[in-house]
Amino acid sequence: MRTVRVGAVDITGDDLFVIAGPCVIESAELCIRIARAMVQTCRALSLPYIFKASFDKANRTSISSFRGPGLETGLAVLEEVKRELGVPVLTDIHEAAQADAAAEVADCLQIPAFLCRQTDILLAAGRTGKAVNIKKGQFLAPWDVRPAVDKVFSTGNENVILTERGSCFGYNALVVDMRSIPVMRETGLPVVIDGTHSVQEPGGLGTATGGDRSMVPTICRAGVAAGADGVFLEVHPDPDSARSDAANSIALADADALVRQLKSIRAAIAGAEGE
Repeated sequence: MRTVRVGAVDITGDDLFVIAGPCVIESAELCIRIARAMVQTCRALSLPYIFKASFDKANRTSISSFRGPGLETGLAVLEEVKRELGVPVLTDIHEAAQADAAAEVADCLQIPAFLCRQTDILLAAGRTGKAVNIKKGQFLAPWDVRPAVDKVFSTGNENVILTERGSCFGYNALVVDMRSIPVMRETGLPVVIDGTHSVQEPGGLGTATGGDRSMVPTICRAGVAAGADGVFLEVHPDPDSARSDAANSIALADADALVRQLKSIRAAIAGAEGE
């Protein structure tokens, strides 16, 4: 597997890596609280950790839904997390014009699933030289991520991560085809299982997206067993009060046990492959 550098962290495939944080930046205090807890877990397990949070959620279901603090304020919060805890940070961009500004702070630019075929945003992210996490669209077959990867590679930037987050399954439902993980790993790039977005029920609440957070551990365990190199989690101290993705975020208090279990599964798979 190609080594991907995210800030000062090298993703080598030797062990599981963790991307975790709240869906959207609600406050600096909340972000630091979540990041500190995840740092403690990941350092205890010697796992690479990347903090994630969005400065803007431009794809909310309702026009009245909270989108976040915006680019300038949001990046200031992410910079504070980096300075306080010394971890790389990831945030998504929704327009090509946001790439350069976001890259001044973020170590990894994430391409939202609905935008994974948009050439301009992929090129803009690639040109920053920062790592790029491409989330596979719900409408996309796993082998069809290659053109998106090639678009980023065309900029000379080969620091790319791929994320599986489920495929459309009728209306208001997603399903994860675990075959997509080994298929996407054939690119030679690290592949992440997004346990929290995979249990979404898009638009399932009418004016908001629903979900079933009780299934997050199941998706994560299956994804790691299928060969995922990393796990993506949206965590919150009080998920029901989260201002975005409340239904599918997991409780911060539950994250430590889940990550420990996933590390054990990863080690078991690696041990079996080495026999």
